[in-house]
Amino acid sequence: MSISYTGGCQCGQIRYEIRAIPLTLYACHCTECQKQSSSAFGMSMPVPRDAVIILKGKPKQWKRISHSGREVNCFFCGECGTRLFHNPERNPKISNIKPGTLDDTSWLKPVGHTWTKSAQKWVILNDGMLNYKKQPHNFNPLFEQFKAEEQSKINKQ
Repeated sequence: MSISYTGGCQCGQIRYEIRAIPLTLYACHCTECQKQSSSAFGMSMPVPRDAVIILKGKPKQWKRISHSGREVNCFFCGECGTRLFHNPERNPKISNIKPGTLDDTSWLKPVGHTWTKSAQKWVILNDGMLNYKKQPHNFNPLFEQFKAEEQSKINKQ
């Protein structure tokens, strides 16, 4: 079975493919994600970095320092500005895809929330999800929860 997810920017200049199952999906409420997304939160979908294939175009890159003081390489379309993915220095094996750029977003369901201490007051968090006031020290619970929920979907089919 071939695993593939495709996506791209708003103007179509950049197209990508992910050739691996995502590791997890979560919403981040840090102020940087709020600015980057121009919204109340951003979503991140970590995938193995070597599974991200650029099919068309060449994303521009911008480096920023995260709340933890580590560098994050941010990739976006130089034409329309769509943020596509981030490569965090803290984990060189993953890329954090911005899942709103996927062609099919109908299946997206975050398993948790990070940086809830800076969440907008009107955002209602589900207590049944994995919620972290700041950046979790260990992402394994988010990975395990996502894997369990994906396996549950497969078992129901």
